[in-house]
Amino acid sequence: MDMLKSQEVIFPVLHGLYGEDGTIQGLFEMIKVPYVGCRVLASSIAMDKVYTKLVIEKAGIRQAKSEYIREFKGKYIYIDKNFNEKISTLDEICEIIEKSLNYPMFVKPSNSGSSVGVNKVNNRDELKKGVEFASKYDKKILVEEQVIGREVECAVLGNEEVLASCVGEVKSAEEFYSFDAKYNNQESKTVIPAEISKEKQDEIKALAKKAFKAINGNGLARADFFIEKETGNVILNEINTLPGFTRNKHVSNAI
Repeated sequence: MDMLKSQEVIFPVLHGLYGEDGTIQGLFEMIKVPYVGCRVLASSIAMDKVYTKLVIEKAGIRQAKSEYIREFKGKYIYIDKNFNEKISTLDEICEIIEKSLNYPMFVKPSNSGSSVGVNKVNNRDELKKGVEFASKYDKKILVEEQVIGREVECAVLGNEEVLASCVGEVKSAEEFYSFDAKYNNQESKTVIPAEISKEKQDEIKALAKKAFKAINGNGLARADFFIEKETGNVILNEINTLPGFTRNKHVSNAI
């Protein structure tokens, strides 16, 4: 602790739980040491996918359709849009989800980084297994309908006056941007800037700044979006308050 207190400023290069979820940021606040990046509230909101959705919905930013369930001592609880809870069997909950969302779906631990615990599912059996697997990483589980389109990302930097970077497009070497695709598959790459219109770039930048402000962010973050193929709509996937750095190739389109 004395070592931490002796620092002029700390850059918490700690990805995922206990690194960007507000816990270590709270420690820095308590010992009154300056640090880089988002504070406690923004860090904890952005780490929790379910609560990110609540804030972003209030901000009027498009998101993938989703459902929320919890696991508690081997039982599953379905939570509706008004936060009413219903304890049910996993089969019953899957039936409810199937009436709301279309396959394929993504099952995600609400609190997890780098796509750990995430699975793409195509039927009831895979959905059940995906929920059981995700519950090993977090008791809160998010199920999202797949968005078919291009995956893009935009960095933001600042506090009251927020700047947005150019937009990059993620080219995953696998079916979706899994942990292995992000960190181990060198065929994955990010094209910078993305080959999209200036108008779409400006829209994404504006939404990245709005999302950052909505979670009370400051310092830096990266907002991840989809551009839906059928409609061209920009859909927010998530906000990373301390984005991870990979060895994947970054291909420049600059002249």
